[in-house]
Amino acid sequence: MADEQQFIEDGLQRTQIDEFFGDELGRAGYGGMEVAKTPMGTQIVLKAEKPGMVIGKGGKNIRKITTELEERFDLEDPQVDVQEVDEPDLNARIVADRLANALERGWYFRKAGHTTIDRIMEAGAKGAEIVLSGKVTGARSRVEKFNRGYIKHNGEPAEDIVDHGIGTAVMKLGTIGVQVKIIPPDAELPDDFEVYEDMEVEDYVADVSDESVEELLEGEPDEAEAEPVTEPDVDDEVDEEVVEAVDEAHEEVEPSGDDAQMVEEDVEEELDDLEEAVDEELDEDTEAEAEELMDEMEDADEERDEPSAEAHDPDADTEEGDDE
Repeated sequence: MADEQQFIEDGLQRTQIDEFFGDELGRAGYGGMEVAKTPMGTQIVLKAEKPGMVIGKGGKNIRKITTELEERFDLEDPQVDVQEVDEPDLNARIVADRLANALERGWYFRKAGHTTIDRIMEAGAKGAEIVLSGKVTGARSRVEKFNRGYIKHNGEPAEDIVDHGIGTAVMKLGTIGVQVKIIPPDAELPDDFEVYEDMEVEDYVADVSDESVEELLEGEPDEAEAEPVTEPDVDDEVDEEVVEAVDEAHEEVEPSGDDAQMVEEDVEEELDDLEEAVDEELDEDTEAEAEELMDEMEDADEERDEPSAEAHDPDADTEEGDDE
């Protein structure tokens, strides 16, 4: 059998066993069960409000239940352990059965709901919710809810922390479903927090070093923590004359003090002289180009005036007339 099919079979068997205990042990205040399969057999832990009624006189009732489990559900060597419920008002299954019995005895649904949820909160629960669905007062079905405290409806806390219980009340008008959700007082919710009064803040604040924030961000190590820098080992000895010659060369190349200032002034003067020379050359070139353009324009005007003078010479006209 595949693993998925095996999970389905185990879940179905667990549900059928739970319904069997609910029918057989309703008067004893059945509060749920836990089933664990071991190499020695199947271990079943029952929770009941009245363990004596579950066991019966001389263990008669418990032997009957064991035999029924072997024949009806094919369990190998079932071992039933009965435990008493410490606080029945905090067990959702027991509360749901009590509320369903109260409705069957004729209690008004609103009075029964408020009374039940008040008892739950008085027992120390962090929160509770009761939902009644069905024909509670008339021919039409409806849903009535009673809430107190803090309750979780979804997520992992709703599955692991909240205790669920379901009961059924058979009335003349129809069946009324009862759902109960309870958060026990010792439940640790993921959004819980505590406020301490009259506490010294220094007791809960870690010691901070005297380093500034900039030093911490830069991540520079302290002088004590810094590793000492070791000089490289030199096998051959360096000639002192070579070292002195290199130092003298550096002093000649790199002027210092007044010499450096004088060098900078000389460089600035040379730059100024170059700029002036460039400006003068540009001015001379511009003037020469302007003079050439003026000469060209004058020559052009003279050439344009000469043909016109020849065309309109009056002496030439007089000579032609005399010849005629």
